[in-house]
Amino acid sequence: MKALITGSSSGIGRDMARYLASKNIDLILVARRKDMLEKLQKELKVNVKIIALDLGIEKNVYKLYEDVKNDDIDILINNAGFGLFGDFNETDLDTELKMIDINVKTPHILTKLFLKDFIKKDKGYILNVASSAGFMAGPHLNTYYATKNYLLKLTMAINEELRVKKSNVKICALCPGPVNTEFNKVAHGKFNVKGASSEYVAKYAIDKMFKGKMIIIPTIKMKLAIFGIRFIPYRLQLIIAYHIQTRKNKS
Repeated sequence: MKALITGSSSGIGRDMARYLASKNIDLILVARRKDMLEKLQKELKVNVKIIALDLGIEKNVYKLYEDVKNDDIDILINNAGFGLFGDFNETDLDTELKMIDINVKTPHILTKLFLKDFIKKDKGYILNVASSAGFMAGPHLNTYYATKNYLLKLTMAINEELRVKKSNVKICALCPGPVNTEFNKVAHGKFNVKGASSEYVAKYAIDKMFKGKMIIIPTIKMKLAIFGIRFIPYRLQLIIAYHIQTRKNKS
């Protein structure tokens, strides 16, 4: 088998690469930081192709697909993404548009293109890394929450289309809570709750992906929180989210 992972130079993407390699699955790793990809490539004991590319540029997304479409890929993991803390009227518009490109347009395009190939073969896995943020609106982290809502709901809709067609292609969304990665540094904020380890989240996600789980939530705490959200009125959800995000101090 062979897997393509975007955003694979660090965090969850890197640890997914490590776990897949431990299962003897070859890899195509994509990220902007070539030096970190090369370091990971040397570490892994499977065939690893690295592609240093900025997927925030739309033409690069299509280029990536054209470069690998004949590589007999079995697994697509859309992991690239980032967030930005701050009130909507104060955050940088260009950064937000870049976020929408990477968090929404990139996985949308890659999912569309690879899904067509997988359906023709009637096999394959697509894992979209969303977030527990995909179940709510997020004051102070507004655009990020919106992008993860998009990715989660898109994944769920495609999952149902494939189920009705009795397709052997599987698509799922990973929806963790806080994870110990570079997210906080990039987003200019700080979580005040302990995050799960990226190693645990990566392994849990891959295992559930192979089992065909549609929505993957790694920890009991987040499962209970997301289950409880459905019983809370929207206004109260917003009040709770506002106070949680306010506790994230600017770094």
